[in-house]
Amino acid sequence: MQFRDLHDGDRDAVLALNNGAVPAVSGLDREALDALLDECSHAVVVDASGAIDGFFITFRPGATYESQNYVWFSERYDDFEYLDRIVVAESARGGGLGAGLYAELEARIAGEVPWILCEVNVKPLNEGSLRFHHRLGFREVGQQDTEGGAKRVSMLAKPITAA
Repeated sequence: MQFRDLHDGDRDAVLALNNGAVPAVSGLDREALDALLDECSHAVVVDASGAIDGFFITFRPGATYESQNYVWFSERYDDFEYLDRIVVAESARGGGLGAGLYAELEARIAGEVPWILCEVNVKPLNEGSLRFHHRLGFREVGQQDTEGGAKRVSMLAKPITAA
């Protein structure tokens, strides 16, 4: 498993992975992906098979990012790393890649921020993701409706200790 910062040449593969994971993550077009990458704190890809098999994109406080979930966390936490999206290719699932991406994120931010924050759908229910996050130490700190009530998300937080 090789983790590295996302490069410009990775954008098409990341966009395809992202849109293949809808509704677990929100769909993107190229312009929206570019806007995320212009302002994010971390954009990391993993190559486990000779191709990009997963990625994550995060934000710190103070971004102009208008995601309802990012705004919710920003109103309640002063210092954090917000995991906007994490995706593992369907063909690479079940091999520890998701846990590896989280471990990589934690290693990159240890000692810099006290929290990793993210959300998981509870409407529609993403039970597998909820179980996965709880195993990693995330706990629910609230819920909110999004997309005019079409979705409901569990707001999750995990404390980070210095490395």
